[in-house]
Amino acid sequence: MSASQDDGFELYDLRVEVNAPAGATIHCGARAGDYFELRGEMLHLPPGQGFSIYSLAALLPLLPAKQRTTDPNDWMSTDAEVACPDPNCPTRFRITRMGKRRFSHHQATAVPLTRNPPT
Repeated sequence: MSASQDDGFELYDLRVEVNAPAGATIHCGARAGDYFELRGEMLHLPPGQGFSIYSLAALLPLLPAKQRTTDPNDWMSTDAEVACPDPNCPTRFRITRMGKRRFSHHQATAVPLTRNPPT
């Protein structure tokens, strides 16, 4: 790849925070205000804090789409809360887009960049 060829792309960093009604009984092991951040493909939790694998499993399919720029009319651009997968738990997980981070195709994959990808 030549130095003049730009293979960069941007993804949003995300913060996922637990929201719960005041005084609610939380069944998923979280506490209101718990959070994690997603920076590129790396998940970051504050020291000493965990996150339920079941809650994470409900969120994972949405996170890559939330990281990308979407059309303003797309529901992915406007909807930010995901319900806890436990039907008896009142928590919601709020996904907030933070700053964008720039990545390079050649540093993210071994597959060469082609300008005319197969359809």
